[in-house]
Amino acid sequence: MGFLIFPGFPMACLTSMIEPLRAANEISETQSFHWTLISETGERVDASAKVWFDPSVSLSEAPDVDFLFLLSPPMGRFADPKHGNGVLRSMARHGTTLGGVSGGVFPLARSGVLAGHTCSVHWCYDAAFADEFPEIDKTDEVIMLDRRCYTVSGAAAAFDLALMLIERALGPAIMTEVACWFQHPLVRGQGVRQRIPTVTATSTDDMLPEPVASAVAMFAEHIETPLSVLDVADRINVSARQLERHFKKATGTSPSLYFRGMRMAAARQLVMYSNKTMADIALSCGYSSVASLNQYYRAAYGLSPSEDRRKINMFRVRDNKSVPSV
Repeated sequence: MGFLIFPGFPMACLTSMIEPLRAANEISETQSFHWTLISETGERVDASAKVWFDPSVSLSEAPDVDFLFLLSPPMGRFADPKHGNGVLRSMARHGTTLGGVSGGVFPLARSGVLAGHTCSVHWCYDAAFADEFPEIDKTDEVIMLDRRCYTVSGAAAAFDLALMLIERALGPAIMTEVACWFQHPLVRGQGVRQRIPTVTATSTDDMLPEPVASAVAMFAEHIETPLSVLDVADRINVSARQLERHFKKATGTSPSLYFRGMRMAAARQLVMYSNKTMADIALSCGYSSVASLNQYYRAAYGLSPSEDRRKINMFRVRDNKSVPSV
């Protein structure tokens, strides 16, 4: 098993996969799992937590592996895209299962190997991923195993995937003991949706009652071309007044303010993880002008989108390229 790490990768995603594999070897008294840490050039890589990792090998010199998982922030790219992406495509052609954990799905998608596949995308990257890769099917399931492309939404999901691999190789008893070692209370497989925080309440979207959940789903499908509350109410067969009452009870706010919060969340993803101009971001979130976007963005986050992008760029780690502040 290989782990290809990019500058700024989330360290928890790496340890969440390696630690259960290590435990499985120890419990089973075998060496069923072997792993190699890889970087594009073989040079040390700093994680987002500012902890340095020294890979064993460069991508060009990587040994044959059954699985290669990419760990990266959304902005992660190869310094030499032609070569790096070519290596990944070659590995896919020769039978390696390729995977992406959390932001690692972005460089995996940029390589072209996700074409024709469905992948799991973390909810906080959803808008940015859809914007850059509109042709790739995505899901909010925590784990997606689509032929020889394995994608998971985050560190906890990576732990679940490791448990699935352990069960395949060593059986359910070893898998269960590994889960208990780490006090992992629930082993999730395919088909489990991510829990997504609601915009204004201390709850998650799977806790929203009908018809609020239906309205939120409809809002999510119309970020770029917003619907009125009346239109949404008509489509789910309730009155606008009833929908207002349901939203107030479930979220503490009105449907229109909730929808604005969803649009601002999408705008911030594009500010953070895309190269879109502010004018394009405004249009992508249903605003006809940058001025309107600025007004609501400042109300939500306390600064303008351009100011937020400049602030975010200050904290990008080495080789994690800045996004243009235009």
